[in-house]
Amino acid sequence: MKLYTYFRSSAAYRVRIALNLKGVGYESVPVHLLRNGGEQLAPEYLAINPSALVPSLQDKGATLTQSMAILEYLEEVHPQVALLPRDALGRARVRSLALMVACDTHPLTNLRVLRHLVNEVGLSEEAKTDWYVHWLREGMAALEAHLAHSRDTGRFCHGDMPTMADCCLVPQVFNARRFHVDLAPYPTIARIDAVCAALPAFAEAHPSRQPDAE
Repeated sequence: MKLYTYFRSSAAYRVRIALNLKGVGYESVPVHLLRNGGEQLAPEYLAINPSALVPSLQDKGATLTQSMAILEYLEEVHPQVALLPRDALGRARVRSLALMVACDTHPLTNLRVLRHLVNEVGLSEEAKTDWYVHWLREGMAALEAHLAHSRDTGRFCHGDMPTMADCCLVPQVFNARRFHVDLAPYPTIARIDAVCAALPAFAEAHPSRQPDAE
């Protein structure tokens, strides 16, 4: 199994956590999103993923893209460490929490969006950062409300075992810290993140532990 990744990519970070939780070995292939104009735009990588995004996962002769689809694939082919609950309502809740990050917040703060805001719209670096932090806070506030007001929230986002929702939450908290966002308004998120950080699967997936870390 081969994972095309970038150490700071939230989407790749999610997949690294899931692979570690499931104990699935993989080869890490760094794709630097900034160097040389972005290695994701090189013909060699476009032949692997025409969307010019990371992560991409190669397994059994196939190439998979989109982090959430990859997480679902891993859940199906490596079910021994489940990242989804057994009941239908629980699975729906976990997917909902995960997609709040992956669909509602992350696309608005993606590198290519930020580049467009500067290069095409003409925003200053300060205004670009304000945009990023605004949507990050909006997303975290919504996620915090869902977690804090549900009795299904346990030590982790859902119950007392990590799920896909935690795979998505932890990279989002990393982004918040990177941009000096105060976590005090999100105590449930901060608590769950601390529980996750104590697990080797999450610690080893951290951007600072990747071979391409800078």
